[in-house]
Order: sequence, then C-alpha cells, then structure tokens
Amino acid sequence: MNQITSDKSKQKLIRITTVPISLKTLLKGQLKFMSSHYQVLGISSKGSELIDVSLNEEIEVLDVDMTRRISPLQDLKSLYKLYKIFKKEAPFIVHSHTPKAGVVAMLAAKLAGVPHRLHTVAGLPLMEATGNKRRLLNAVEKLTYNCSTQVYPNSKGLRDFILENKFVNEKKLKVLGSGSSNGINTSYFDPEIFSLEEKQQLKIEFNIDSNDFIFIFVGRLVADKGINELIEAFVNLSDSFSNAKLLLVGAFENELDPLKTITFDKIKNNPNIISVGFQQDVRPYLSISDCLVFPSYREGFPNVVMQAGAMGLSSIVSNINGCNEIIVEGQNGTIIPVKNSEALYHSMKKMIADRNWNNNLRVNSRNMIVSRYDQLMMWNVILEEYKRLEKYV
Repeated sequence: MNQITSDKSKQKLIRITTVPISLKTLLKGQLKFMSSHYQVLGISSKGSELIDVSLNEEIEVLDVDMTRRISPLQDLKSLYKLYKIFKKEAPFIVHSHTPKAGVVAMLAAKLAGVPHRLHTVAGLPLMEATGNKRRLLNAVEKLTYNCSTQVYPNSKGLRDFILENKFVNEKKLKVLGSGSSNGINTSYFDPEIFSLEEKQQLKIEFNIDSNDFIFIFVGRLVADKGINELIEAFVNLSDSFSNAKLLLVGAFENELDPLKTITFDKIKNNPNIISVGFQQDVRPYLSISDCLVFPSYREGFPNVVMQAGAMGLSSIVSNINGCNEIIVEGQNGTIIPVKNSEALYHSMKKMIADRNWNNNLRVNSRNMIVSRYDQLMMWNVILEEYKRLEKYV
C-alpha cells in the first residue's frame, strides 16, 4: 500500500486496531518510535486515515475489512485474511487494540503460531450491556484473552473488573506503567503555548467575559458520556451563578447513543452553553477554561482527563476506571458518583464558589500528569515489555 522501506534485519511487530482512526489517534507517535527497534506493520480496516498512519508514522500498513458490529460472516473473512497475513509475515509479536480487532487478531495469531499475542484493553462496552448481549460480549472477551499470551488493561480499575468477572487468569494480566495506552505528549498539551492575546480573542469570539467561570466537556455528546446529567446540573447551577459558562467540544451522535430531547433542546437554547462541535485541536478551548467536567459512565483510560490536566485544569470526573486513577481526590480534582446529577451540581458549585480551592487544584494538575503519564516515558515502558519478550522467541 506504500513504498516505505523496511529493515528486514529487525524482528517484525504487528499492531492492529479495528478502524484506522484508532490506529492513527490512539497510538499516535508510538508506531514511529517502535520502528526504530522493530519492523512495524500496522493493520486496520481501509480508509484515508490508514494512509495517514503510513505517512505520519513511516511504517508499512495493510487493510483488512473489519466491522465493529457483531457480524459472523464478515468476522470469519477477517479471521482468515489475518491468518494468511500472519503466516506470511511471521511476526514475533501481534499486539491488538479495540474489541473486534482483539478477538479476530488473537484467534488468527494463535492459529498461525505467533509466539507473542498481546492485547490491550482500553474500555469495555460490555459494562453497560445486559441480558443476552452481555453474555455474548462476555464470551467474546474471554475468547480474546484465552487466545492471547498477555493482556494489558490500561487501568487498574479495568484489571480489577476483568478479575472480578473471571475473564482470564491473573497471571496473564499486567498494567503497564501508571496506566494509559499511549501516555500524553506534555509538550503539545502545554498551557504556555497560548498567549493572553490568543485566549482573549477566543473568549471574545464566544462572548465570554473575563469574570466568567468556564466549565468544559470534551468528547462525544452522547448519553454514555453523562451529558444528560451534565446539562441538568449546569442549568441548575446557572440559575444561581450568572457567570457560569459551559463549553461543549464534541459531536452529537444521534443514531448510536442519542441524548434526551430535553437535553438537546437545553443545549441549543441556553445562551450560557456554548457548543462548538468536533474540533481537531482541543487545546485552545482547554486554554480558556477553568475546570473539566467529565461525568462519563465508562472509560478505559480517558485521554481528555490527561489532556486537561496537562493544560493545567482541575477536573470533576465520575468514579470509573481510569478517571479515578488520573484524578486524586482533593489534589488535582474531585470524584463523583456515576449518573448522579445532584453530586455533579454540588461539585460544580464548589468549583465556581471557591476559586481559591479550584486554583489550588489547578496548580497541582500539570505536574501530576507529567510525572505519571508523559508519553515518552510510556513508550519506553512498552518497549521494555517487548524487549523482555524477545528472550522467549
């Protein structure tokens, strides 16, 4: 698919995700870093983002059609194609991310005799599933882990969840570093990048006054992210604090996980709620904000909480995997119960009413992210894991 020259003297490492945007964003920079040590091949479904991966990461890529939905016939086709690729390429590691790529890649790699079959778990959709769907997803997850030789939950909470549900033996589980799949580029997410003039110009664009307190949410505007609870809490808050603003950075997904009609209407009609849609670069919006609000129902290891912390924001997060590890109560933010608009309201009220408290949290935020989740540090932790496995090839 591309003309990149590979070093045949290096051992082959295959990294695979279901859709190319995951390969492009979840592992940004990491694939290029690993190519200094291994012959890296990226695999995902076809799409323009896969070409971007090849160009940006300077690695070879292949496309294999995979679907995120349950599709037995298509999954068998994907399995067979991956099996043939693995037999031909003979990698010493196949490392998968995302649920569908995980199950087909781990099974295909086992059938092909790949010695090291690694799967990273970064969130489990089955957490919100019930009934027959939950049972099916449980079975798929167990199959993925049983076919792998090592499973890397990207948070301690996910590791505990996997053990509680008896998906796999504890010996196969390992959280790398302090968690996360790719760490965070703390040079890129740095509040010092933006001048006072740039921030002031953005505030003027959105009719934000200098005395306004800006809460920000970054992510998909869907029910699973806690947006219904967030809007309810904010509307109640704005009745008492006219200087409260809520900045929503993300796209609506009305087909997959729609918001309540009343929530959607409040977003559209409340002048203190500013919805800017999906943004390629979220840093300018974080730079003018005072506090991240992230009341999601489930996560793996949320990048946005790390990003906000690196930009010097305090955070209000729900008590879920990843969030409750990045945020330490009373040090760089506060943690609230899931699906609880009243608790969210009270935490937001405390942030805006006690600016000294919020400022104290903000002072700690960046250093806590840099010391635990710096990207280069995370890449080296993963590299050390690969090097450890070389002894067993």
